[in-house]
Amino acid sequence: MADIIAESGLSAGAIYGHFEGKHDIMMAVAQQVIGSRVSDLRDYAAGGPAPSPAEVMAHMLPGMTRDLAQPPLLLQVWGQAMVEGEMRELLWHVFGDLRDTYTYFFVAWAQEYEGLDEAAAHEWAARLLPMAIGLGQGFIVQSAVFDDFDAEAYLASMREFLPH
Repeated sequence: MADIIAESGLSAGAIYGHFEGKHDIMMAVAQQVIGSRVSDLRDYAAGGPAPSPAEVMAHMLPGMTRDLAQPPLLLQVWGQAMVEGEMRELLWHVFGDLRDTYTYFFVAWAQEYEGLDEAAAHEWAARLLPMAIGLGQGFIVQSAVFDDFDAEAYLASMREFLPH
């Protein structure tokens, strides 16, 4: 909280006028980041063919790290969620939104390009989903940890291996 207060330029009393605590601040940030990424992806896909899983991921990941500004902070949140129930609840909520978004686009693509019916497309998307989430987490971890992380190379190899 001290870092958040210092960065905001507000006093401790003023920050608590906007938020009850750390959980509320983190929830607001997470909803803003995921919300803007989902909105951006929907705009990107509007009126055109369903984007492939590779396009969905390549569109989402750079924006997430750009919106977060400091990916190492996200790693701290993930670590804190392992020992704090409210933070774990926050992560479940955020990853739930992300999973729903990925599922929506993966199902649409599978129906349009693979010719799968709705049930089969949902089964296919459910198998792809854990890998997509893991690729996103890997992108964030590596961008936070490795000074020489090559985001473009990561995205290029991801495009090569995901359905496109």
